[in-house]
Amino acid sequence: MIQTERLVQNFCKLVSFDSPSYGERSICDYLTAALQQLGLTVTEDHAAEIIGGNAGNLYAVLPATEGMEGLPPLLFSGHMDTVEPSHGKQAIVHADGTIASDGETVLGADDCAALAAILEALSVIQEQHLPHRTLEILFSAAEETYCIGIGAFDFHKLQAKEAYILDMSGPVGGAAIQAPTILSFRIMVQGKAAHAGFVPEDGIHAIAIAASAISNLRNGRLDAETTRNIGTISGGTQTNIVPESCMVSGEIRSFSHASAMAAWEETQMAFRRAVEQAGAALDMTHTIHVHAYHTPENHPVVKRFEAACRKQGIPCFLRSTMGGSDNNPLSEHGITGIVLATAMNHTHSCTEYTSVSELERISAITVDLMCSEV
Repeated sequence: MIQTERLVQNFCKLVSFDSPSYGERSICDYLTAALQQLGLTVTEDHAAEIIGGNAGNLYAVLPATEGMEGLPPLLFSGHMDTVEPSHGKQAIVHADGTIASDGETVLGADDCAALAAILEALSVIQEQHLPHRTLEILFSAAEETYCIGIGAFDFHKLQAKEAYILDMSGPVGGAAIQAPTILSFRIMVQGKAAHAGFVPEDGIHAIAIAASAISNLRNGRLDAETTRNIGTISGGTQTNIVPESCMVSGEIRSFSHASAMAAWEETQMAFRRAVEQAGAALDMTHTIHVHAYHTPENHPVVKRFEAACRKQGIPCFLRSTMGGSDNNPLSEHGITGIVLATAMNHTHSCTEYTSVSELERISAITVDLMCSEV
């Protein structure tokens, strides 16, 4: 059913495009033409203008075949951008079926494996005239930068209330049913400069204040579902000047949105106390990048996936992930989905790789999901 040679060639072609976040124009054009050739109605939104990129999100629809119109639509999603270093990446197919880059760039299986699998699945159902429900395809821009691209999408366009997001590492057959709220923050402590040798008592040491606040915070794993990390701290200008300012940045992740916000409040309180005691000033900002979701194991979107894995003889396993994906904003807009492992390994590194057999597996599962009658 799966045309392996076509699948691999298409994957390698997709990898060859330079498609960093905010620079997906060439791969977007290629995908537009490919989807149109497969008979889908394709539109590109205006996300590029909103996020400052050169390509928007691609949305495509394939109407249901006769007799399948009564089944609810399904959404299949992947993202067009890759992390750096990505310029000039090429896929090298080895004799054992492993596919990797030359080691100087990422491969881009994250998320070109998803794009290739979805295109292959659509090709198969068209060639074989397989019955299918209405299928919606969403290829997003700038996913790697905290899902900025899909955040600019008009979710009212979507008919589907269930989704499969192809965007997770690990063996095909895995699926994430839970992911966290991700919140990043920046805190500026404003002290007072003074000569550190002559009149240090006239200064207010911003770095020391920040260090005091941090020392009163737990970092790492706060509980079974929440983490906090102070990631950077910078301040001062010279060794003989009491540091006037200090910038601290970090992030909080939690499977409970309420717990994430509570950890942020605790962070603010620690800095407020330290600043007030020292007579300094404080400026704090935070950004909630994605909201937590949890898809029940008995939901149809999960059961359908388990059935597809059984049909293909692939072990199925469900798990939680501390990473975000486009499923987070989809969930926030009332669409229930899971994130599928998608023939990608060692992602976000120059040792990233995939394999022909795993590309075949995720493509076959995608065909079964698209043609499912349950």
